Amino acid sequence: QVQLVESGGGLVQTGGSLRLSCAASGSVFAINAMGWARQAPGKQREWVATIITSTNHTNYADSVKGRFTISRNSAKDTVYLHMNSLKPEDTAVYYCTVVAGKDYWGQGTQVTVSS
Repeated sequence: QVQLVESGGGLVQTGGSLRLSCAASGSVFAINAMGWARQAPGKQREWVATIITSTNHTNYADSVKGRFTISRNSAKDTVYLHMNSLKPEDTAVYYCTVVAGKDYWGQGTQVTVSS
């Protein structure tokens, strides 16, 4: 079992920045990948970014490429999402997710971008 605790959401103006954090605990040795997804009101959850733990290779959704950066601190078993040039359409609940034999999800953190 893996437990995930997210932090760092909030309210920011268009063009602003936020950093989300997600700390993993439990069977962290089994984690193959860490990432973020988001769900806006009335929309389906969408994948945002992933980092592979063995290689630190990253992938991003086209909608955030060039604005968001995913990174991790292996010593702290923590993954981050650095979000720059935020837009109102980035408003959503952001979920941390890891793959460790199966998918695990955090509780979500709200990000609101005001216009």
